[in-house]
Amino acid sequence: MKKLLLFSFVLMSSVVGVIAQGRTLTGVVSSASEGVLPGVSVLIKGTANGAVTDAQGKFTVRLSSESKSLVFSAIGFHTKEVIITNANDYAVELETDSKLLQEVVVTALGISREKKSLGFSQQEIKGESMTESRSSNVANGLSGKIAGVRISSNGGPGSGSTIQIRGSSSVSGNNQPLIVVDGVPMQQQFDKQFGGGISEINPDNIKEISVLKGPNAAALYGSRAANGVILVTTKNGAGTKGLGIEYNTNFTAERPLVKPDFQNTYGGGNGYRTWYSDGWSGVIQPDAYSQYAAAYGSVSPGKTTGTDGTDESWGAPLDGRLVRQWFTGTDVAPLLPQPNNWDEFWDTGTSMTHSLALSGGNDKGNFRLSYANLNQKGIAAFNGYTRHNFKLNSGYKLNKYLTVNTSGEYVKNGGNRTFTGGDQFIWSHRHISWDQLANYKEYAGVHIQRAVAGKLPDTDPANWQHTFFTNPFYLNEYLPYTNDKDRILGNISLSATFSKHLKGIFRTGTDMWTDTRINIVNFERVRNGNKTPGRYSEEVIRSQETNHDFLFTYDRMFGKDISLVASAGGAQRINYYKRNFTNVGELVVDGVYNLGNSNPSQNTVASAITQSQVQSLYGSAQMGYKNALFLDVTARNDWSSTLPSIDRSYFYPSVSASAVFTELFSIPQSLLTFGKVRASWAQVGNDADPYQLAQTFRASGSWNSSIPQFYENLTISNSTLKPEITTGLEFGLDLKFLKNKIGLDITYYDQATKNQILGVEISKASGYDKRILNAGKIVNKGIEISLSGTPVEISGFKWEVGLNYSKNQNKVIELAEGLDTYTLQERRGLISIAKVGQPYGVLYGIGFMHAPDGQLIFKDGLPVVDNTPKALGNIQPDWMGGFSNTFTYKKLSLSVLLDAKFGGDLFDEGTGTARWTGQYAETAIGREEGVIGKGVMNIGTADAPNYVPNDVMIAANQFYAYNNPRRYHEAAIFDGSYVKLREVSFGYKLPAGIISKIGLQSAKVSLVGRNLAILFKNTPHIDPEVDRFGGNSQGFAYGELPSSRSLGFNLNLGF
Repeated sequence: MKKLLLFSFVLMSSVVGVIAQGRTLTGVVSSASEGVLPGVSVLIKGTANGAVTDAQGKFTVRLSSESKSLVFSAIGFHTKEVIITNANDYAVELETDSKLLQEVVVTALGISREKKSLGFSQQEIKGESMTESRSSNVANGLSGKIAGVRISSNGGPGSGSTIQIRGSSSVSGNNQPLIVVDGVPMQQQFDKQFGGGISEINPDNIKEISVLKGPNAAALYGSRAANGVILVTTKNGAGTKGLGIEYNTNFTAERPLVKPDFQNTYGGGNGYRTWYSDGWSGVIQPDAYSQYAAAYGSVSPGKTTGTDGTDESWGAPLDGRLVRQWFTGTDVAPLLPQPNNWDEFWDTGTSMTHSLALSGGNDKGNFRLSYANLNQKGIAAFNGYTRHNFKLNSGYKLNKYLTVNTSGEYVKNGGNRTFTGGDQFIWSHRHISWDQLANYKEYAGVHIQRAVAGKLPDTDPANWQHTFFTNPFYLNEYLPYTNDKDRILGNISLSATFSKHLKGIFRTGTDMWTDTRINIVNFERVRNGNKTPGRYSEEVIRSQETNHDFLFTYDRMFGKDISLVASAGGAQRINYYKRNFTNVGELVVDGVYNLGNSNPSQNTVASAITQSQVQSLYGSAQMGYKNALFLDVTARNDWSSTLPSIDRSYFYPSVSASAVFTELFSIPQSLLTFGKVRASWAQVGNDADPYQLAQTFRASGSWNSSIPQFYENLTISNSTLKPEITTGLEFGLDLKFLKNKIGLDITYYDQATKNQILGVEISKASGYDKRILNAGKIVNKGIEISLSGTPVEISGFKWEVGLNYSKNQNKVIELAEGLDTYTLQERRGLISIAKVGQPYGVLYGIGFMHAPDGQLIFKDGLPVVDNTPKALGNIQPDWMGGFSNTFTYKKLSLSVLLDAKFGGDLFDEGTGTARWTGQYAETAIGREEGVIGKGVMNIGTADAPNYVPNDVMIAANQFYAYNNPRRYHEAAIFDGSYVKLREVSFGYKLPAGIISKIGLQSAKVSLVGRNLAILFKNTPHIDPEVDRFGGNSQGFAYGELPSSRSLGFNLNLGF
């Protein structure tokens, strides 16, 4: 028996040895952060035999009988040894060795530098961060991820976003950063409804985003860098061997995030008034009088006005009583609550993205060709958006001295921007069934409220409507506002190597787009009893920016310790903008929408062209000592066509220094791995808009086919304008602890912008409205903190955290001589202003009297009104922050991002109106017995007040009338603080051993969500992030599309 076992063992060993001699192993090498890894060395331990992974991370090695293990190594990764087993296919994952990597970042003018050498603040995020829990708008995807960056959007498909870095620096000019894509500026015009600029970039194409936060980082960009710069670097095929294929798809479903808390106890009306008049005249129908009296009691003498024009819900209890309603004609129907109107009005929005990319390359060149399709259906009916992105990046090495690179993208996008948001809920009666409103066409032959003057009720258009309330289903279907936009963005560059130390790049690029917008108002729209004849308008906008630039760079070491990198270059920017607008004010034939179907006397035509040019020269020099001490100086001079010839030239210098003290001093690496201090000073500017130097003329509108007249513009120009100048001072500290497991970045900045270009109001007696002046100064001071770390990394499990915090203090130091206040935005008598000595965006309006302890003062049960306008709040946040957590266990990953903003007030006109009209739940309290306002009343005298708790009860509708935001603004001012669960992503990478059998190199599937919950807020009925106007007019909310939460999945495949 022993001999048999011994013989069997020897035989099996021989077979294994024979197999091993001719055995071939295959596999894929990847990393958690970068996916598949090309160029990894795979060696059979103890030999010089092995292989190198290809573009897809694949390798193949042939073993000998003595082979025991494989050794995998690559720059920037820990070397890994894998024992050879009986398996023939291996999936190997390498871990990043951050100590071996000197982090390289993209800075101004596309110059790549080691981050340790920078003397200013700059943050980067990888492209993967933009696609995990993706937003179709790249700007929105930055929320909570970069310290000091504030994003706001109305949330509709294809809508624009306001981006601000370190607060507002310009009173009336542009406060948004410059967007640069692959080295070429992109036009970032703010358009809340139609979007544009960065919102049209395909997130799947992004390799990384660098944010240059202030003038110190962005000085080399000159006259448009005062508000910072966002550098977008897109993917290319560099480093690729062979052909690679990527396919990504994403699907999300959306529903409104916040639902207002409506009352469902009382219906429409106001006291004695009800909802069945005979139309526009407001006379109660004789045969309805008895029905009304039986339901509500006698009608007060002379009170015969129907409630159709009240748009309020202070009516009868919703208890099923039978009354005549808008759809019943002379019949009656039960008066019932409609608690599901909100939920049933909004559709489930969807977003579907397909993205396909082909990449390839060899030693001579590379390319990446991609196509992406985004199809969005909004939460409002008939609202949608589509986008097609075609992009090609390529590079080719002509010889050892010359390399040519091209980047080109065509974007086609457009859709229907919905007419209505949530504002109709503010006015509608709480007993109206919106299911019936959705089928309003079925009621075309019955009595419709608000009949058209001069027509019988039975011939009214099927559009049930109040004074302020119009059927939202009708609005969405018959008042479309569509656009169709084509954009081409691209550049071509030639890189030249003149010598070992001298290189140059020559580049030209353009960004051009044409947008055609069509707005239709249906022929049979009724408002306040009057039928509009309908209108149709076409607007065509064409805009182009062309940039030509060159840059020479000299890079040399002097000995072992001193380094010098010097650059010099120049640029030319040419801008062209043209807008043609035609409005047909009276349609002749209903349903025919073109410019020819019109009454010529009602037509309006407008056209505008603007052109400008800026020429620039710039240079920089960076000196380093022992790779530890660094000094940077930059200089730029711009010549702008929008400034007067004698003052057309303006100069922007900057200087920064940094010291890596861990390289200079002997500090235990086990505790402090890296430490750097930095400081910088810089100036940048913001030039004027075109045609503000000399008086221009405007054409009057044509009336009844008359020849239009030309008039001098009502704004007085200024032939001595100077550019706005922003001067920034910045100090920072960068630290890394415990072998780079914890990183801390702290920045303090102080920025002042002077020579503000303002249109200052002047006396109308002069014959003009405004005068253009250089005046004003705004200061922004603040601190930014970024903390990153890996608290746990053990046995295949990793926990990574990121925290950012920013606090900005903003103050208007001065305006024009004799001017204390500058109006930014007005709404219902409330104004947002820049006022000397106060933050930018103070909200001024009518409020109430307050006792010394802050309590409201009441008299006869009502708040005492202070008719002198006063500061009620300001739009600037106290601080902002973001907190991210990523948990990885082998192939599983979970990412969670919290986003917070504290402070920053808003004028919520919608909530004020809905309380005034009895829509919200709080207004149902005290309907029967009355309401006692919370506050005090003065039982003393004006000179010797004696405040006691208010105990006077008044009718609920009288009390809430003081929430009317058209008269009493204070009641509609709310704190805009919030904490949001912004992003969640749960993903799984399929094992390489499995997916390789079906031809895949990588595969990942993820469940994703955005805006999943508001964990804290002080606005009772809305998302505090909503924004009616955006741009420089933030802090207003009324009837916007509600923000939405989205849930869905991502699928990423690599071939």
